[in-house]
Amino acid sequence: MTQYTMVLIGVMIMAVLGPAIVIAVVGFATIKALGRNPSAAPKIYTGVILMLVFAEATSIISLLVIFQLFGGG
Repeated sequence: MTQYTMVLIGVMIMAVLGPAIVIAVVGFATIKALGRNPSAAPKIYTGVILMLVFAEATSIISLLVIFQLFGGG
C-alpha cells in the first residue's frame, strides 16, 4: 500500500469514529438530562435530533469526499 492510501484509510477511520463519538456523548447527555427534568422532554428531543442530523451529515459528506479521493488516485 502506498502512503497516500494509508493516509486516506486513517482519515476514513476518523470520519467514521468522530460522529460515532458525538452520537454516544449526545445519547449520554440526553439520558442524563431526561433523568433530571423529564418534563423538558420535547425541548431536549428537538436538540438531540438536530445534533444527530448534523453528526450524520458530517459523516456522510466526509465519506463522500474520501470516496472521491480514492477514485481519483
